[in-house]
Amino acid sequence: MPPNRNSRRWEVRRDGSSWRDSASQQCQDDLDGLLNLTLRFAQQMLEKRGEFYPFGAAMSTGGESRLLGGGPRRDTSTAALPMLVDGLRLDRADFRAVAICSYVRLPDSDAVRVNLEHQEGQAVHFVVPYNNKGLSRGVEYGEPRRGTPFRQVWT
Repeated sequence: MPPNRNSRRWEVRRDGSSWRDSASQQCQDDLDGLLNLTLRFAQQMLEKRGEFYPFGAAMSTGGESRLLGGGPRRDTSTAALPMLVDGLRLDRADFRAVAICSYVRLPDSDAVRVNLEHQEGQAVHFVVPYNNKGLSRGVEYGEPRRGTPFRQVWT
C-alpha cells in the first residue's frame, strides 16, 4: 500500500498548507507510525482474506504502538466502529495518538479509510482506494486521498 508515495503531495490542502505545518515532530512521527501500521495490517487482511474488519491502533504515552480489535467477533460492517471508538475514548488517557481503520465505499472503488488523531489536537483522515482482484490475483491500490478530518476520541 502506498502511504508515502509521491512525496506526500496528497497531504497538502487546497490552500497549499499541510497538517504537518502546525504539528510537533513527535505528533508527525506518531501519526505516520500509526498510519503505516494500520495500512500494512489492512493490506495483509485484504490479501489474505479479501476483506478486513474495522480495527484500531494506538500509540501509548510511552511511545509503544499496538493494534486494537473492535471485539472478539470479527465484524466486517461499520456496526463495530462505535464500540471501537467508545473503547478508545475510555482509554484515551493512556494514549497520545490513535487510528481507526475501516472499509468505505467510494463512488469509483472500495477503499481503506484511516482516521488519525493526536492528543495535541491534530486530526487527519486518509482513504486508499483498492481493487480486489480475487485471492489468487491480489489487490491493486490506488493513490491515497486526503479526506475531511474529524475528531472522535479527543473531542
